[in-house]
Amino acid sequence: MTDASPTSAAAPYKRVLLKVSGEALMGKGSFGLDPDTVSAIAADICDVHSMGTEVCLVIGGGNIFRGIAAAARGMERAQGDYAGMLATVINALMMQNALEGRGVATRVMSAIQMSSIAEPYIRRRAVRHMEKGRVVIFAAGTGNPFFTTDTAAALRAAEMDCSALFKGTQVDGVYSADPRKDPAAERYDELTYMDVLSRDLNVMDASAISLARENNLPIIVFNIHAPGAFAQVMRGEGPFTRIVDPS
Repeated sequence: MTDASPTSAAAPYKRVLLKVSGEALMGKGSFGLDPDTVSAIAADICDVHSMGTEVCLVIGGGNIFRGIAAAARGMERAQGDYAGMLATVINALMMQNALEGRGVATRVMSAIQMSSIAEPYIRRRAVRHMEKGRVVIFAAGTGNPFFTTDTAAALRAAEMDCSALFKGTQVDGVYSADPRKDPAAERYDELTYMDVLSRDLNVMDASAISLARENNLPIIVFNIHAPGAFAQVMRGEGPFTRIVDPS
């Protein structure tokens, strides 16, 4: 394992944040983690890291527990959201294990204090970790109920002064509807933040989109399950959707 930051002229971005949903870690299952899927995503992250780009991650917890779904079944929403935050920590630790198994130094930083297994989130320390070539995984969302991990991703990307926020999804970009259910769904190559909000496109929640817009943070949406897609999209290749303000 190395702390040395690789350098490469191929890196188009200095620092990026990758948002991975908890559901993306399930593979073909309906619950929990699929080790092969976690390993494949870790391999893609390592490829980008080796390009010389500083990488941080936010991982959801919906594969284990989703607070809003629990609230719909009668659980107090805040309590459910805290349980969901703990699920993100489990996912973060699994991803850390997969990355370090490939020789990449990694730090998990939690918005909820749990010093035995993760560092507390401190912005300047997180930046320093990335400057030293470590991949940083932000766990426990924002540390507050009623905020999604999408919002946590936009917040951390802005705090880290990232060049872009990459969102790995189950499809190869943003569509007018779910293409897995509607074959007539239209795919977009580029959208504005206002397009996403006004058309109510299911990309990220409105708070996350608004936060990205306020900080002029590009959002790149791509298929996290396509082998090598993260590095490919980083180079501007392959299918993806870019969300930016109009130039």
